[in-house]
Amino acid sequence: MMDSINGSTQICAVIGDPIQHTLSPRMHNAAFQALGLNFAYVAFHVKDVRRAIEGMRGFNLRGLSVTIPHKVEVMQHLDEIDPLAKKIGAVNTIVNREGHLFGTNTDGLGALKAIEEHERLDGKTVVILGVGGSARGIAFAAACQRKPARLFLMHRSGSEAKANALASDVRAHSNALIAAAELAPETTRDIVREADVIINTTPVGMHPHVDACLLDESLLSERHLVFDTIYNPARTLLLQCAERRFARTINGVPMFVQQGAEQFRLWTEREAPVDVMTAAVEQALKGSA
Repeated sequence: MMDSINGSTQICAVIGDPIQHTLSPRMHNAAFQALGLNFAYVAFHVKDVRRAIEGMRGFNLRGLSVTIPHKVEVMQHLDEIDPLAKKIGAVNTIVNREGHLFGTNTDGLGALKAIEEHERLDGKTVVILGVGGSARGIAFAAACQRKPARLFLMHRSGSEAKANALASDVRAHSNALIAAAELAPETTRDIVREADVIINTTPVGMHPHVDACLLDESLLSERHLVFDTIYNPARTLLLQCAERRFARTINGVPMFVQQGAEQFRLWTEREAPVDVMTAAVEQALKGSA
């Protein structure tokens, strides 16, 4: 691919902190190559979001993926934000349209496609662990585009106000019973045991926290579908615990690929080669195992 990069190559990138774990370059570059597109994709470790977006303008980057922890802060530096992303309050995708920076959110769509390969959310009790940018996208998609019976937003200590605000925001657009609760033993036990679908949106379980898990293994059972949005490692400690308790599990690869496929379409105006993207991610994960 390096031989084909020239003055006409359009550059896309991912920004985040940390970023060393990302497989986005492998996935997107495989897709660009498969369709013969003059695009290249790189990763930037970013702490200063404002200056990163200035750099996007200055270098005329075609698109950005935005990952933890920048999905909320980045919104204040864009020219236009998709209405749904504005409701969600988080952006994970930016498109540079001749200097006009447009932000949107593909996380929710990717999560729904991943989950519904196994189970519909209508009428179910859904528990989301975390209340950050990814949680917002998935909560809005689950509650507003489907009809769950109940949606619980489980937050860690110190995030109560953030969780309550998210619950209020989603409740305004859904008829589901929506509540926020702290990830503490006295509240987690009953909520998790009654859940049908459990979704981890936090970085707990991802490098460098690979030995950490937000839930006690004893709370999990065969009734649960456990979805971890983390894709590297492919089997987080949460998923290992769930498998030992005979729960069905989904790692972050299907969501990662599906949200990336929508990004690809927005940047290139071409349909994404999903099979190629999935194969690239799975091969990379095998190589890092």
